[in-house]
Amino acid sequence: MRYRTSSLPLPADSREAPRTRSDWGALTRLLPYFWTYRWRMALALLFLIAAKVANVGVPLLLKELVDRLTIEPGSTAALLVVPLGLLVAYGALRLSTSIFTELREFVFIKATEGATRRIALEVFEHLHGLSLRFHLDRQTGGMTRDIERGTRAVQALVSYSIYSILPTLVEVGLVLVLLGVKFGAGFAGVTMAALVLYIGFTVSVTEWRTKFRREVNELESDAHTRAIDSLLNYETVKYFNNEAYEAARYDEQLRRLRRARLRSQGSLSLLNSGQQLIIACALVTMLWLATRGVVQGTMTLGDLVMVNAFMIQLYVPLNFLGVIYREIKQGLTDLDRMFTLLEREREVADAPGARPLEVREGVVRFERVSFSYERGAKARRPVLHELSFEIPAGRTVAVVGPSGAGKSTLARLLYRFYDVDAGGGRITIDGQDIRDVTQASLRQAIGIVPQDTVLFNDTIEYNIAYGRPGATRAEVEAAARAAHIHDFIAATPRGYETMVGERGLKLSGGEKQRVAIARTLLKNPPILIFDEATSALDSANERAIQAELASAAQGKTTLVIAHRLSTVVDAHEILVMDHGRIVERGTHAELLALARRYARMWGLQQSQGEGVPVADPK
Repeated sequence: MRYRTSSLPLPADSREAPRTRSDWGALTRLLPYFWTYRWRMALALLFLIAAKVANVGVPLLLKELVDRLTIEPGSTAALLVVPLGLLVAYGALRLSTSIFTELREFVFIKATEGATRRIALEVFEHLHGLSLRFHLDRQTGGMTRDIERGTRAVQALVSYSIYSILPTLVEVGLVLVLLGVKFGAGFAGVTMAALVLYIGFTVSVTEWRTKFRREVNELESDAHTRAIDSLLNYETVKYFNNEAYEAARYDEQLRRLRRARLRSQGSLSLLNSGQQLIIACALVTMLWLATRGVVQGTMTLGDLVMVNAFMIQLYVPLNFLGVIYREIKQGLTDLDRMFTLLEREREVADAPGARPLEVREGVVRFERVSFSYERGAKARRPVLHELSFEIPAGRTVAVVGPSGAGKSTLARLLYRFYDVDAGGGRITIDGQDIRDVTQASLRQAIGIVPQDTVLFNDTIEYNIAYGRPGATRAEVEAAARAAHIHDFIAATPRGYETMVGERGLKLSGGEKQRVAIARTLLKNPPILIFDEATSALDSANERAIQAELASAAQGKTTLVIAHRLSTVVDAHEILVMDHGRIVERGTHAELLALARRYARMWGLQQSQGEGVPVADPK
């Protein structure tokens, strides 16, 4: 099947539009990261000045060398001694320039790498601190590209500003002073005029073409997002035979990217041509002045060589000024995008003065809890309506009901992935509002076996031990045995060193779920949440693991979310939810005796086969 790429829908970019921030604002935001290394920066600056002084001294020595070659006949000693000394000095200055430059880079590299590391770590930690809402809305490919470019921008800005712009400015200042002192204001004026014209042209054209470069970056991120999203959903693409469709969508992004790159390259060619024209005119003018001075006897041949050498030393780095300025501007843009991400407000944050959670008995209470996933929308769809219930210490409370009733939302709120609505009640553990305690201590006290298990692309041992980093191999194996997965692991060629693949796709659904159960058993927290913990298991393994889960829940406060009613018959209390409200509550026997909704659900599941989830009968 062929697809018309022009009519394909393109993915909407859910990322925030870049905030408007001045270049100086982005640099100011960056400076605190380098302040720790201010003494290294000062030392690097001294080496920079020393390197440029040595570099400016090279044309001066070259002038002396050329002038001294005009020797009177018979002056053999002068021929052997004077030029040889100048040649040695010339080589020493060249070597000094390289040595001071390398010393500058060696001293400053620790500051560059240290600042980059701090920023990257801060962004990483901040992303983990953002709410689940942000991570559900994000586009992983584009976001990772922004972070990658942002961290690279730190090094680029330092490299171009400290290693290119600043040295060139120092050298320009020294050369202008020397030309003005030795040859008069004419030479210095021509040089200064050419520099001003060159820099003005470069800045104006680069500012004009920045929009093309920004468009290229946006389209690169979009294309990267499309490719990553398609590859992450590899199985879905295969299931629906949509390889050609995905290729066509990706190709449409690449076509748009190609057009943007052509516009960007055309504007770059215009910039480079204009720069070369300005440089060529300046060089011709300076050499004409110097040649006229030699002819008139006011300048020597060495002066002509020196002027030419100065111009080459100045204009060679200026040849790259357009590239440098463009990269600095782009680096500031990339840095601003990353700082905008870093400044993204945390929807769920620790309250000022939040204290660690103190779990004494482990009593969990939902007190008139109301919640809606939409925030700030005109038409909000409430998920929970003034929900109230208690999980007594060491008891198990099960929540059942049809899909969309709000069962999994209870686990997300208890874990504080979201906060309850303003004025929408509260959730407490041993009387402590979970909004008043630190998130780290709250989540340390809770263990969860989620319905959808996602594993790290690492070994089975790593994924189980993730429940308690630092656990011994014996403890990991004990948890695996409790989750009835040890025999499977032992039967694999690499045992606990078996790689599980991206998101655990090398394992079956049941195997992934048993790894998740083992991970939670290893954590051994005082409060447990089982969110469809055995939904991917067959009946035989479900019964065996159910016994292990019941044993693990002994003495712990446990919330069980289930579709299969057979898994919750032993719960101390069962809550039947529908549309965000509790419509029935009681033990298994009490709910059957009511002969209402729970009893109808139980009857249907028994008639269709124990453990088969069915829709709630109305």
